[in-house]
Amino acid sequence: MSYGKTYSGKYKIKKPAKYDGDATSVTYRSMWERACFTWCERTADVVKWSSEEIIIPYYDQANRKQRRYFMDLRITFKNGETVLVEIKPDKQTKPPRKGKNKQRYLEESVTFVTNQCKWQAADEYAKKRGWKFVVWTEKTLKKMGILKF
Repeated sequence: MSYGKTYSGKYKIKKPAKYDGDATSVTYRSMWERACFTWCERTADVVKWSSEEIIIPYYDQANRKQRRYFMDLRITFKNGETVLVEIKPDKQTKPPRKGKNKQRYLEESVTFVTNQCKWQAADEYAKKRGWKFVVWTEKTLKKMGILKF
């Protein structure tokens, strides 16, 4: 049962002066992303933010292909710090465990390797610019007060 919640859709920017990019086409792909967008708009320490405006090329070792990584968030704070943020379930930040379902294990392994490739490229991209790269999970979002449940 969905209880009327939409897990992806267009996000309506309420403070266009804070958004660094095309404020008319901001898309959230999870409820966590939507909550982070709202947090960015409401947080006084956030000077500028954007979603999927930074595109980072990377080599996906799991699929042996050159790909493009659309960064979930770029946030610039009052103190001048800029952070690139990936929003992922905590489970996807750890290597998968072998279980009875071999197909699921293989799929989770590919996802894990692909994520590691993306995150290495994002970290290098950020460091070259004097920025930071971080992964926010549901645990991070709860600690920050972004998720209340």
